[in-house]
Amino acid sequence: MNRTRRLRKTENIRRLVRENRLHVDDLIYPIFIEEGRGIETEIESMPGVKRFSLDTISKELDEVTSLGIPAVLLFGIPTAKDEIGSETWNDQGIIQKGIRFIKKHYPKLYIITDVCFCEYTSHGHCGIIHNNDVDNDATLVNIAKQVISHANAGAHMVAPSGMMDGMIAAIREALDETGFYDLPIMSYAVKYASAYYGPFRDAADSTPTFGDRRTYQMDPSNRDEALREATFDDQEGADILMVKPALAYLDIIRDLKNNFDRPLACYNVSGEYAMIKAAGEKGWIDEDRVMMESLLSMKRAGADIIITYFAKDAARLLQKT
Repeated sequence: MNRTRRLRKTENIRRLVRENRLHVDDLIYPIFIEEGRGIETEIESMPGVKRFSLDTISKELDEVTSLGIPAVLLFGIPTAKDEIGSETWNDQGIIQKGIRFIKKHYPKLYIITDVCFCEYTSHGHCGIIHNNDVDNDATLVNIAKQVISHANAGAHMVAPSGMMDGMIAAIREALDETGFYDLPIMSYAVKYASAYYGPFRDAADSTPTFGDRRTYQMDPSNRDEALREATFDDQEGADILMVKPALAYLDIIRDLKNNFDRPLACYNVSGEYAMIKAAGEKGWIDEDRVMMESLLSMKRAGADIIITYFAKDAARLLQKT
């Protein structure tokens, strides 16, 4: 008889034959930076996650660095919005100020910036609106302005999330033409029009004022399309490919892992985070164990990098092991 249980009898043997491991080096922590002063506001739908102004953010960044988390992904909440999101390329904008602040005071942190418009537009969509839809090519012009502004401020990596066709080619060309040859792009290559983003929209004030984003984000029904999207971004020069969300799309993570020879990221999004937090607060689940099992499932599916609001909680547990 085959007795596979022989290799499960003790913790030490389980450790020896364990196929996948989670490490703090796998984690990126998203941070919301709000324009203003004295801001430290907890996001009700995301317990433990806050919006900070630059004068209050040091405590958060101290904790991130003390836990050994290597990178942060920055999202900005401006005071001024307009129809085209022009604050995204304002060299004195909140993200640009945030980059410079972190580089000065936390030089070991790796700074990634989300490249999009939804937090900055008065209508909440990810680009310029024409005939009640996002104008893809007009938006690409402004994406180029945004990434150059981020690069000039000192970003280490840019992460375009708008799902515009041709966005990686436009960004790579703009960066190369301005001398930022070595600045990498982490593409939200496969981003679904997901219901799991609800709490993020509370966090970033980015709920659309009309319609939804299904004309530019992917239909959750589609699997083969993910390979086409990732192929385009791979060919256009993305350095890292990303799948978003993560838990409901583990099959897509594995598909990309099997088909592309590039580092692969996934985004453990706000709704996935909020569900575990809510059930944990109710005592319905062991929050820590479910959190770690969920993150490990993303590694097992093939993710090399996990963007997650659990990064601090997971890092604390990993320090104990």
